[in-house]
Amino acid sequence: MNASASDHSAAYSSDMTGQTVVVIGGSAGIGRETARQARERGAAVILAGRNPERLREAAAELGAAGTAAFDATDVERLQQFFQDLPGPVDHVMSTAGSPFYMPLDGMDLAAARQAFDERMALTFGIALAGRDKVRAGGTLLYVGGTGGRHPGVGLSVMTAMTAALPPLVANLALEMAPVRVNLIAAGFVDTPLSASLLGDQLEARREELRAKLPIRRVVEAGDVAALAVHIMCNRVLTGGTYDIDGGQQLVSG
Repeated sequence: MNASASDHSAAYSSDMTGQTVVVIGGSAGIGRETARQARERGAAVILAGRNPERLREAAAELGAAGTAAFDATDVERLQQFFQDLPGPVDHVMSTAGSPFYMPLDGMDLAAARQAFDERMALTFGIALAGRDKVRAGGTLLYVGGTGGRHPGVGLSVMTAMTAALPPLVANLALEMAPVRVNLIAAGFVDTPLSASLLGDQLEARREELRAKLPIRRVVEAGDVAALAVHIMCNRVLTGGTYDIDGGQQLVSG
């Protein structure tokens, strides 16, 4: 018997056969790994991302049911993407967005405002566009971070966004019910995005974290993906923020 998000026979089932998972930011990193793990559990996946070539590669590897190449911060294009979905879906996950670092000394106010506005608009935009597409009991799942929880030079915009997302997600969980809404807050994750941000400092950062983190290893995309799929499958989780950082918040840096 196929499981669906609206099947209330059990609070948790790891079988995702018959379900459809949409991953915005699904061509690489955490999104791609989440799509992979959902496929392994029997789900169909639809991938969206900005890079058409990387998206085609991910779709071919995972056997995606569909793809769409666009910038998710384009609200009109985001709405059109949801309108074009062939039918109801069970889960929507967004990994879109990048860390924004800018010290107050020399801050470009227009750029800072754009970064904040785009993140908030994306969060609301997915909720508004997806509310009529996600089945009852299904999931809207956002990915944020923990790095902005501690003040630091250049983190003013990040701390504001980090503080805003958990209560926003909790409120969306009430307004979107019975669709479930949750947030994953990740620390450093070893992904292509991290590699692009750190450049030749990447290996040094890995070694530092391996020595300092309580888990004695670096958090990888597959670790976060496993949490994402668990949240999708556990039908009583909503309105929560789930940290996954290997204990990074427990140690300095």
